[in-house]
Amino acid sequence: MYSHASIVVALGALAAAAPQLPTLSAATAPIAPVRSSQVTGATSHGPYSGTPTVTGALTKPTLMATIPHLPAPAPSYTNANGLLQAPNQPVAYQPAGGIKTNGTEPYYHPLSDFDYESFTLALYQEWIELDLFHHGLARFSAAEFEAAGLNAEHRYLIEFMANQEVGHSTLLSNILGAAAPPQCTYNYPFTTVREFIDFCQRLTRFGESGVYGFLGHLDSQDAATLLLQSITTEARQQMIFRQFQGLFPMPVWFEVGIPQSWAWTLLAPYISSCPANTTRLAWQNFPTLAILDNPNTNAINPQINANASYNALNGSDPSPSTVLGNNYCVNATGATEDCDASISQNRTYPLSYPGRPIYLRWGNAGQPIGPNNSYITARSPVADAPRYAMFVNQLNATYVPLQNISGNTAVAIQPNTSTFAGDPTINGTSFIAITSSNIYVTPYNLSMINPFVYAGPALYSSG
Repeated sequence: MYSHASIVVALGALAAAAPQLPTLSAATAPIAPVRSSQVTGATSHGPYSGTPTVTGALTKPTLMATIPHLPAPAPSYTNANGLLQAPNQPVAYQPAGGIKTNGTEPYYHPLSDFDYESFTLALYQEWIELDLFHHGLARFSAAEFEAAGLNAEHRYLIEFMANQEVGHSTLLSNILGAAAPPQCTYNYPFTTVREFIDFCQRLTRFGESGVYGFLGHLDSQDAATLLLQSITTEARQQMIFRQFQGLFPMPVWFEVGIPQSWAWTLLAPYISSCPANTTRLAWQNFPTLAILDNPNTNAINPQINANASYNALNGSDPSPSTVLGNNYCVNATGATEDCDASISQNRTYPLSYPGRPIYLRWGNAGQPIGPNNSYITARSPVADAPRYAMFVNQLNATYVPLQNISGNTAVAIQPNTSTFAGDPTINGTSFIAITSSNIYVTPYNLSMINPFVYAGPALYSSG
């Protein structure tokens, strides 16, 4: 038998005898530095209380109140036989067509104001995620994480996800250039580990969906490729946070995309202040929307005490961990009732169901919000009255007429709709907005609804 000491000596001798391998990096450039250092302490503070020096979104004169609905152009390409249609190929094994497949050198920077504002919004999102993940690890003790069912390996995964955000924020800063906004300070709506994890799940949900909504519209598809490679990582983060909550990790067939103004409306309330002269955004802040009976992800049966005041959630606030008595899933022992971290878990009771009444309350236009209270909630003149609850998830936008409208409150009934047979649309974390019209939109032109948004969106825990 070999002793432990002799094995260590033998391995050391092998290492000394082995040839030293070169450290490889990019062929034409040194290793790029990251923009942000790793801040590991608690960093957030309460809401901003100062006086803004500038208010409103970044703006220029507008050309029209709404985007006209134009017919689709005649297709320039069809294929009914599955064969190559062009007379030849540019090179072997490469079909004709594609964007910049002709050898043009990529240019990884914005090519329009639309590009610049979209990448800037994405950077605001990456900064808060970087801060949030570190802050949660610093704010709560190991014992508090353990009590919530998350051990040291789970905590290391959160730390690694924070490291990923260093790369994402550096990438977007390099794409934007000198005026890229820096990290801000934040005001978080959680007090426990369970609430922290749920907030991370919701924040990464609208962060991911906010990028999917504009990715295909960017003029710079070169830079879009880089952003896609970061947002696919965020998609994995969102799924992991669902697993940390004991929720089914991916209860949908398709991931939803939302307009930039929807993502900014959800993000802005959590940014307290930004440094002076931080680059501002042009996207709209819609009046806030609250779901008064949002299903509580910490409840065994979310329909018990569903109308309790603690389930009234603004925008993307987390489910509170103040569930009463034996309905608290952390205390459950049954395999289908507990909410311990798991790869996959089915629930005895669904979070929601078709036909469920959803009680809604919305805010007003003209309210200060966002960094330094320097943005103002606004709605378009054509958003003249609240008429519909618009459910947006997967590939669908489904309108439900509002009922019992009274002041700033109303009721909507969760619709029974599917993308394809066997896939209920309202599943996972859905987006609800209040609209004045029910115009026809699809995933690629969803932003056409923006002038008609009366309030919202808010995140609905539908599965």
